[in-house]
Amino acid sequence: MATTKTAKGKAAASTKAGGKDAKAKAAKKAALQGVHSQAQRKPRFSVTFRRPKTLRLARNPKYPRKSIPHVPRMDEYRTIVSPLNTESAMKKIEEHNTLVFIVDIRSNKRQIKDAVKKLYDVQAAKINTLIRPDGKKKAYVRLTSDHDALDVANKIGFI
Repeated sequence: MATTKTAKGKAAASTKAGGKDAKAKAAKKAALQGVHSQAQRKPRFSVTFRRPKTLRLARNPKYPRKSIPHVPRMDEYRTIVSPLNTESAMKKIEEHNTLVFIVDIRSNKRQIKDAVKKLYDVQAAKINTLIRPDGKKKAYVRLTSDHDALDVANKIGFI
């Protein structure tokens, strides 16, 4: 059989070519004019420009900036410098169930409470601190009722 195209086949081929041609013309027009030519400008209702909140990723470093983490700068041995055994401190121990310590100037009440708990195995109910005129910090550690300050002072060894 000879390969002859029928009228129907010729019409189909011409529409296919016409479709490609129209598609190419549309792509040319889009490239020249741009496809976003119909965008409307959004009205602004405020005179101040607020920068839009964009995605902020968490840091994901390639290597640690420190080879090893530092040891705790304020451990219990650095926090409590020494117990105080003056006459007024002894009165506090006997009457108010309170121990008196000289502590590091940079330590806070939470650190003092944790240090007393770790060193002497007693629970502190309340901590009062003051800075003496000579620049040292003094801490009054009130113990809970289930611990006796006199026993703890004997265990420390300054009575």
